[in-house]
Amino acid sequence: MELIVWDDKFKIGVEIVDKAHAKLFRITKKLLELSNEPGTNQNTYREGIKYLEAYSMTHFSEEEAYMRSIRYGGYARHKQIHDYFRDKTLVSLKKDLELSHYSTAAVERFVGIMNNWLKNHIMQEDQAIVGKAVVKKSYDFSSQIPIITKAVNKAAQDLFQTEAKLSNPDYKGENIGNALYCRQDYETEGGVRLTLLLGVEDALFIRGVNRLPGMQALQKNEITAETALPVFEQLFQQVSKLFRIKSEPEFTRDNLLDKNQFRKEFMKGYPCSLLYNAKIGYLTFCYRSRRSKK
Repeated sequence: MELIVWDDKFKIGVEIVDKAHAKLFRITKKLLELSNEPGTNQNTYREGIKYLEAYSMTHFSEEEAYMRSIRYGGYARHKQIHDYFRDKTLVSLKKDLELSHYSTAAVERFVGIMNNWLKNHIMQEDQAIVGKAVVKKSYDFSSQIPIITKAVNKAAQDLFQTEAKLSNPDYKGENIGNALYCRQDYETEGGVRLTLLLGVEDALFIRGVNRLPGMQALQKNEITAETALPVFEQLFQQVSKLFRIKSEPEFTRDNLLDKNQFRKEFMKGYPCSLLYNAKIGYLTFCYRSRRSKK
């Protein structure tokens, strides 16, 4: 997996904050190194992650104290992001590790999500504290999240026979491991053009394929466009019920995206971007809308 390391571009110019950020990158790097060492046991991982969690919480407290000291206007929102990461995202990631018995794939997924969250948080939220970045105001989707989550969870239960729990309501396109991605455009009855962008981790996806009638049992390296499209088509049919869709468009190979295509597409801007933990894998739900041109 691609690991992001500390670089001067991450500095915000506040010594106590910059030192903490550099150390957090070093801790995630060490965790990844442990996953590549034969014989690393679960207790070693637990202690490493416990240390990462404790240090992160100390850093959040120090950073929040600094924001209060300068009367930073975005303090409340910034603290809310810290709180959600501590109370929801980190809890969900640790539960995933326990359920997988700290498998190499789960540890790498943990490091990847933590590493990317740290990078994006520093470059967007933390840089904004000192005026090096501007936090863009966006539409508040919080009232829609419970409705979306209910639909995503139903789809996960129907297709994958597992529950999907919201892990991060502010997903920033972090790597979720080996995954498949799909994009589809819709026209709604209200004249709005809607784009849905979904991602499904391999282990979860294979379960979906193997549950489809008439499909042959697959292994990880046997996924093809022919096997991917039927699963995505059913998944999109389920979640698109959230919107007043005029008609269901056809799914083709062009709808499928690799990891690089997904990141390029994601960077176009998806105001509503959610990450779900479905026990054996992660699922992402992103959407954006715009008024159709007459």
